[in-house]
Amino acid sequence: MDSSDTIATEVPGVIRVYKDGRFQKLGGTDVVPAGIDLSSGVQSKDVVISPETNLSARLYLPKTITKNLPLLIYFHGGGFILESASSPLYHNFLNLLALESNVVIVSVDYGTAPENPVPTCFNDSWEAIMWVVGNSLRPMAQRLRRP
Repeated sequence: MDSSDTIATEVPGVIRVYKDGRFQKLGGTDVVPAGIDLSSGVQSKDVVISPETNLSARLYLPKTITKNLPLLIYFHGGGFILESASSPLYHNFLNLLALESNVVIVSVDYGTAPENPVPTCFNDSWEAIMWVVGNSLRPMAQRLRRP
């Protein structure tokens, strides 16, 4: 066995870190594209919040649009290590949530560890909240305009 393959630490099913500093995420890396969900009619779209920090979000707009929709800011799970705003688990859940509750959703794609050490996830989350506050529902709906 090559010494670079020696495992320094591992959280089973989550991450493996090698002595040479490399790491391997053991799950939660699958992604699905944004678009119109055929089963719910919910439209999703990826937007860049900050090009400087590579911060983005996935927006969900329900099929039925009224003038004053509520807004939900969603932070995905994964212990700040796994998953993303475009993970199948969260994408499917948020399509259903947008459909059933008729709410606009901003799913924040914050930077995960270890490639983005703490406090990146917290700073990204705060920056996303400030971005949402700085934008009204009307401009968000315009960015999600149906084809």
